[in-house]
Amino acid sequence: MSDRKRRTFLRTTAGGLGLAELLRSLGPLRADELNMGHGIAKHADEIEPLVRFLEDTPQERVIEETARRIKAGLSYRQLLAALLLAGVRNVQPRPSVGFKFHAVLVVNSAHLAALSGVDEERWLPILWAIDNFKTSQAKDVEEGNWTLPAVDEAALPSPQHAEDDLRQALDRWDESAADAAVTSAVRYMGANRLFDLLAEYAARDFRSIGHKAIYLANSFRTLQTIGWDYSEPVMRSLVYAMLNHHGEANPATADLAPDRPGRLNWERAKQLSEQPWSISIDNQATLDFVRTLHTAEADEDSAQAVELLGHGVSATSLWDGLFASAGELLMRQPGIVALHAVTTTNALRYVFETTSSEQTRRFLILQNASFLSLFRQAAEDRGELQDVRINELEVAAQDTAILSVPDTFDAMVSSRRKAAEHAYHFLAHGGDPQSIADHARRLVFLKGSDSHDYKFSSAALEDYRRLSPPWRNRFLAASMYQLCSPHQATRPLVKRIREAIG
Repeated sequence: MSDRKRRTFLRTTAGGLGLAELLRSLGPLRADELNMGHGIAKHADEIEPLVRFLEDTPQERVIEETARRIKAGLSYRQLLAALLLAGVRNVQPRPSVGFKFHAVLVVNSAHLAALSGVDEERWLPILWAIDNFKTSQAKDVEEGNWTLPAVDEAALPSPQHAEDDLRQALDRWDESAADAAVTSAVRYMGANRLFDLLAEYAARDFRSIGHKAIYLANSFRTLQTIGWDYSEPVMRSLVYAMLNHHGEANPATADLAPDRPGRLNWERAKQLSEQPWSISIDNQATLDFVRTLHTAEADEDSAQAVELLGHGVSATSLWDGLFASAGELLMRQPGIVALHAVTTTNALRYVFETTSSEQTRRFLILQNASFLSLFRQAAEDRGELQDVRINELEVAAQDTAILSVPDTFDAMVSSRRKAAEHAYHFLAHGGDPQSIADHARRLVFLKGSDSHDYKFSSAALEDYRRLSPPWRNRFLAASMYQLCSPHQATRPLVKRIREAIG
C-alpha cells in the first residue's frame, strides 16, 4: 500500500459506512503483502512500542485505535509480530496449553484465514485476534497476572553446550534449565536444527490434548512469516508450555498414563528407522486403518501403523487414514474433543513434513494413531458416539439432490449430517471444493466467535487438499459437522466495527 494512499485514508470520513465500506477504508490487503520472505524482520526493540500499545490499550478501544494506526501506515507484518509477542509475554500456558492461551495458538490460524480471504476482508481475522488477545489478557490478570520473566543471562549455557543442555532439561522436565538452554539455543543454533530437537518432545505426551504440538507447529509457522529475530520469547514460552504437567509428579521419574503411548511408540519407531519410505498409495490399507482406529486402543492403533509401514504401505496412505479417522470422530460426536483431533493431526502432519529426522517422522505417525484413540476415549467420556463411518458417506448421499453451496450450508439448520451428505454429493458430482472452502471461510469471518472456529476451519480447509482423491471429499464433507453455520448470529465484533465507524 502506498504512502499516498495511506495519507488519503487519514482524510477519509467514516460517517454512515457499513462493514464493507469500513474494510475498504482500511485499504485492500493484497496477498503479496501477507506472503513475506523468511527472516526479514525488525529488531525486538523496534517492535516494543507496538507490543506495548496492544498490551496497554483497553479492549473497548483497541480495535478503533488499531484501525487508526493501519490507516497511518502500520503494516500487516508489524501487527502480526506484535500480536504474537504480546500474547507470549502476557498469557500463561498453564494450567493447560489451551483455554486462555488460545490467544497465542490462534495467531497462525488467523493469519492463514487472512491469506485465503479476499483483499477487502483480510484485516478481519487479525482484528478479531487482537480482540481475542485482550480477552485472554484479562483472564490472565484474574488468574494472577503472569508475565514471561526476563532472561537470567548468568544462567545461560555456552553455545557449544546449549543443544545438549536443552535436551537434558527436556528429559528431566526441568523448567529453569530448559528456559536457559533454549534461550542460548535460539541465539546460536539455526531454526531448523532447533525445530528438529523440539519435534522429538512436543508430541511425547497427551497432556493438553495435543496443544503442545499445535503450539510448536503454529509458532514456527508464524515466525516464518514475521522473522526469526522475534523467536527468543516465543521459544521460551513454547518450551515452558511443553513442560506442563500440572498437578502431577515429575514425568521423568514416574510412570504416568499421558506418557505411556509416547514411550512405547518411540521404541517402535526405532524398530522402523531402517526401513525405506514407500511411495505407493494403498486405499485398502487406508480403509483397514480407519476401521482399526474406529474402536481400537492406543497401543493397538500404533501397532497397526507399525504393521502397515512394515508391509510397505506409504506414509501418505497412513496420513489419509489419520485425517479420515479424525473427520469420522467429528461425525460421531461434533464438538470440542473431535475438533482437537483434527487440529492436532494438522499440527503433527506439519511437524512430520518439516523435521529432517526420519525416526521422529515415524514416531509422529505412530503417536498420532495413539492420540486418535485417546481422543475417541475422551469423547466417549462426554457422551455416546454415533455409529457412523466416513467411508459410508457416499452410500448415504446417493439419493440426495445436488444443492448449491449456500443451500448445502443452509441444511445445517435441520441436520449437520444432512449438510455433510449434501456436501459429499456436491463434491462427488464434480462440484468445486474451493467454493465450499471460500463459503466456509466467509462464515468464519462473520460468525466465528471462538478461537476454535478459526483453528478448526484453518486446519480442515488446509488439510483436505493433502488427502488422496478417494478420501479428500469425505474429509471435507465431514468438516460440515463443525464449520460455522449461516444461521449463527453475526459476531458482536462485526457489529461493533460497523457502529464504531458509522
